Amino acid sequence: MHRTAVVGTALATATAAALVAGCRPGEATVNGQGQERPPARASTSAPARETPPRPQRTYTHKAKPKRVAARPPRTTAPAVPRRTAPRVAPPVIPLGSSGDRVRELQARLRALGLFHRNPTGYFGTITQASVSAYQRGHGLTATGSVSRRTWTSLRSATKPPTRDELYPPTTLPLAKPDPRCLTGRVLCISKTSRTLAWMVNGRVVSAMDVRFGSEYTPTREGLFQVNFKSRDHVSTIYHTPMPYAMFFSGGQAVHYSSDFAARGYSGASHGCVNVRDKKKIAALFGKVKAGDKVVVYK
Repeated sequence: MHRTAVVGTALATATAAALVAGCRPGEATVNGQGQERPPARASTSAPARETPPRPQRTYTHKAKPKRVAARPPRTTAPAVPRRTAPRVAPPVIPLGSSGDRVRELQARLRALGLFHRNPTGYFGTITQASVSAYQRGHGLTATGSVSRRTWTSLRSATKPPTRDELYPPTTLPLAKPDPRCLTGRVLCISKTSRTLAWMVNGRVVSAMDVRFGSEYTPTREGLFQVNFKSRDHVSTIYHTPMPYAMFFSGGQAVHYSSDFAARGYSGASHGCVNVRDKKKIAALFGKVKAGDKVVVYK
């Protein structure tokens, strides 16, 4: 009991001393050795102030302007007025065209000796060359194109062509008749123009295309006469039809040929004079009489 009293007295004394020193109870402790541990010193610095957070700065990269070398000022050339090509009038008869007007053009050129064929009605390179020849001979620019000026000049230099001149009966123009054809009734046959002209007293009554024998079976040339006629004749040698046959020299005759009508000049006869227009030879057969002359010449 004596030890407990002593401890109580000591605690009372320590408490009183702490109050005198200004300490709060419980701030001073006694260690297990009975010794007093000094209290932790209070911080004498000012209390920390709360500062607002700094705003976050955003940085934008700004590209540096490029340095461009100064260009010299442009110099504008003075405006040059454009030269417009003179307007060319369209041709009256264009190249490559066809029709009656082309026939008239060809017939008029043929009348002047510049177109050496019968009118075909087609404006091709041969007709173009003939137009150029006309233009050179009449003081015009040789373009080969039928301008209005060329057409007017050509029409003034020629007379209107007849129907026979526009639509000739033969592919090639009739050759100049042999002198033996100028009298009487004659079958005037030209190997050069490949034509037959039925002539009466020097006048051409009708004309047609013909072909002749080959190199190995040539058609004879000379002055002959019609010996006999056979409307529906058939060859006794070749066994081929010879309609409207008019014999003039042995087995050679003027007659219609279906082969000539189909193949043209790619074939040949066996010596006869073939006619390819059946209507024309039929009409001629009715006019020709036995004893009429036949002249075959080059």
